[in-house]
Amino acid sequence: MVYDEKLRLEAYRFEGIEQPFPSHFHEYYVIGFVEEGERVLSCRDREYAIEEGSILLFNPGDSHACVQSDGGTFDYRGLNISKEIMLDLTEEVTGKRELPGFRENVIYDEEAACLLRPLHEMVMKEAGEFKKEETLLLLLSYLIQNYGQPSHRCIPECRKEIEKACEYMEEHFAERIYLDQICRFAGLSKSTLLRAFTKEKGVTPYRYLETIRISEAKKLLSEGIPPVEAGARTGFSDQSHFTNYFNQFIGLAPGTYREIFSEKDRDGV
Repeated sequence: MVYDEKLRLEAYRFEGIEQPFPSHFHEYYVIGFVEEGERVLSCRDREYAIEEGSILLFNPGDSHACVQSDGGTFDYRGLNISKEIMLDLTEEVTGKRELPGFRENVIYDEEAACLLRPLHEMVMKEAGEFKKEETLLLLLSYLIQNYGQPSHRCIPECRKEIEKACEYMEEHFAERIYLDQICRFAGLSKSTLLRAFTKEKGVTPYRYLETIRISEAKKLLSEGIPPVEAGARTGFSDQSHFTNYFNQFIGLAPGTYREIFSEKDRDGV
C-alpha cells in the first residue's frame, strides 16, 4: 500500500490472496481492478461474478463482501479516495462541487482500464510526475460521464431513527457500547433497530461500528501511533481483537499499515 501525497489518495495491491472479506463498507470511494482470479461479490443487494478485467466502483457507504469462487487466488489493484478529495477532483473535471455516485458497482470497460492500470502503477512506483495527476483526472472524468450521477440520487434516504443510531456510534465508538444504549438514543426496540438498520445500511449495527473503529484506527496508524495504542483508542477490547479485525477489513496487519507511513517519514517525504 502507498499513500500519494500529491494526489492525496491510497493505492494498494493484493497478490495471491485467498482471504474472504466479510460484509463491510468504507467512508471513502474505491476504484478497483481485478488482475486475476474469480470471486463472488455481493453489493447493494446484488451478486456479481467478478474476474480478470472487472472494474469495481464503490461509493462511500456501499456495503459489500466477496469470497473466492474458483479455488485459486486473487490479484487486485485498488485506489481509495476520500470524500473531501473527491469533491475537489469532481469540481476540477465537472465544474460542480458535488459528490458523484456511481450507479454501477461492477463494469467491464477497456477504455477505463487503460487509464486505471497505468495510474495505479505510477502511484505504486511513486513515479509519473504530473502524468499521474492528468491520468487521474481523465479517469474520473470518464467514469463520472459514463457511470456517475450526483450521490444524493443513488444513496437512499435513511430513516431518522437509523441516522440517530449511526450518530450515536460515531460519537461513542471509542467506548464500550451496548445495544440498549443505541436503541434508547434512536427510539427503537432492539428487533426493530436490527431489521431497519440492516435494510437501510446493508450491514448490522455492530458491523457499522467496527467499520468506524477501523477507519479511525487507520488515521491514528498513519500518524505513527503504535498499534496497541491505536486499538485501545478506537474501542477494541484487546490487541488480538484489533489485529484480527484490521486484517479482515484492510488485508494488512496494523503494524504493516503503520510502517508504510513511517518509511515515508524516514525518507523525508
